[in-house]
Amino acid sequence: MDKLVIEGGKPLSGTIAIQGAKNAALPILAASMLVSGTVTIDHVPKLLDIDVMLSILKDLGCKAEHTLDTVVLDTTSAHSPHVPETLMRQMRSSIFLMGPLLARFGEVHIYQPGGCAIGERKIDLHLTGLQALGATITESGNRIICQADKLYGTDIHLSFPSVGATENIMMAAVLAEGRTTINNAAREPEIQDLQRFLNAMGARIIGAGTDTITIEGVESLSPCRYQVIPDRIVTGTLMVAAAATKGQVVLQNTNPSHVSSLIHVLRRAGVQITADGDIIKVNAASRPKAIERIVTNPYPAFPTDMQSLVMVLLALADGVSIMKETIFEGRFKHVGELSRMGADIRVDMNAAIIRGVPRLYGATVEATDLRAGAALVVAGLAAQGRTVVEQVHHIDRGYDRIENMLSHLGSRISRLSPVPDDRAVTNG
Repeated sequence: MDKLVIEGGKPLSGTIAIQGAKNAALPILAASMLVSGTVTIDHVPKLLDIDVMLSILKDLGCKAEHTLDTVVLDTTSAHSPHVPETLMRQMRSSIFLMGPLLARFGEVHIYQPGGCAIGERKIDLHLTGLQALGATITESGNRIICQADKLYGTDIHLSFPSVGATENIMMAAVLAEGRTTINNAAREPEIQDLQRFLNAMGARIIGAGTDTITIEGVESLSPCRYQVIPDRIVTGTLMVAAAATKGQVVLQNTNPSHVSSLIHVLRRAGVQITADGDIIKVNAASRPKAIERIVTNPYPAFPTDMQSLVMVLLALADGVSIMKETIFEGRFKHVGELSRMGADIRVDMNAAIIRGVPRLYGATVEATDLRAGAALVVAGLAAQGRTVVEQVHHIDRGYDRIENMLSHLGSRISRLSPVPDDRAVTNG
């Protein structure tokens, strides 16, 4: 397994453009299955999760090329509604294929998805949403079969504003007969991006970004070319990294409105943030201030994906902070690793009490999931001495060669890959 080696203590400095959003690109790739033809999607980052999604689409019969940051996907020869179990277990976002495959083929065969170990993430809302549209669900072990001769628009109320369920229902409903209304819909920017993509193909959707989304079903869609929005979590990661290292960075190709809750938190911590158009400037010359209480909640509130990263900043802050996690029950696994670096953090149920320390120290730590891994990298950048981050494949799911990104901003970070042992053993 690859490792990242970081020589910490150097402030980040410089200018960098933000990659396309993983969490927007994945459902858009899945939604491409709703048409027969060639779809071109720009600003798609090179990530493990993207590779897995493209592998699934190829297995379903599509042709796909990912060159630089553009994916050209030909879905004309797609022939199978069976998502392979081996690939589905590698990535939770494969669940996004349920809606499009059901709408296109009248059936879909999937398995319980994999992904980061950050707590239970049921797919019940996905299934009940598709059932409301007319699908029949059959479960056998960990295999799930959805079938529908025809989908019909209806009113759906989500008991929780699930991003994945909202997107799956949207994708299935675009080809359903009649009108579908999703109440208590998730409001994330990635859902707004999916609406724009589907509408570019001929769908009739309004309301994304609010808690009520309305879809007027159409008979068919047409291929298009589309550009994915910037990644707000990568944006936030670099903002926090600059703050934790007392650096100065300029981030280009951002959408400041997508990270408004984080900007508010960082300003409370004493970090200077300015936003102009698609540019965000971060200036952090002094030790951060503690923040009495931060609570994760669905967008537009403070995002769970930034919890572990901001915790690194608060671990270095002057005073005591409290971080409450309300989305996933297993998202404090990074606390033990940060403690190895000198952080003073105590977990009490779904809250972390963080007593800031003057400095962190390099150590060998292990990424347990995508965002925890990124947080450990940021901690290594701010720490004194050398930090080794293991299990980097988790980080590669959401960051396009994070070491290159951070090296561009002046950090001392490198990737170590294991040398294959190709020595032959012979018997004389």
